[in-house]
Amino acid sequence: MLSELPNFFVFAGYTNASWTLKSDLTSEYISRVLKFMEKNKLKSIKAKVVEENLGELPLINLDSGYIHRAKDILPKQGDRFPWRLYQNYILDYKVLRINSVRDKRIEFR
Repeated sequence: MLSELPNFFVFAGYTNASWTLKSDLTSEYISRVLKFMEKNKLKSIKAKVVEENLGELPLINLDSGYIHRAKDILPKQGDRFPWRLYQNYILDYKVLRINSVRDKRIEFR
């Protein structure tokens, strides 16, 4: 999710493994979120940054020319969990498939 933008999800796969491996986890997480929202009659979800002094990094860690040329318009990631993409399937599996969808950084309405 992009912070402060309701009901919007961005898929960013792995750059060190199969892109779809992460996309599958992300789509399953979004499905869990939508089921939770339907069950609780919620209409919107919005991610919000609650951490102080959160640094900013490029979203995709590729050294390609097209990434560098678009760096100013591409979404960014934070410099620490949970705002950082660690390219780690085990961590992502836990966070996206096992952990609760409720989080202090997510606002449901």
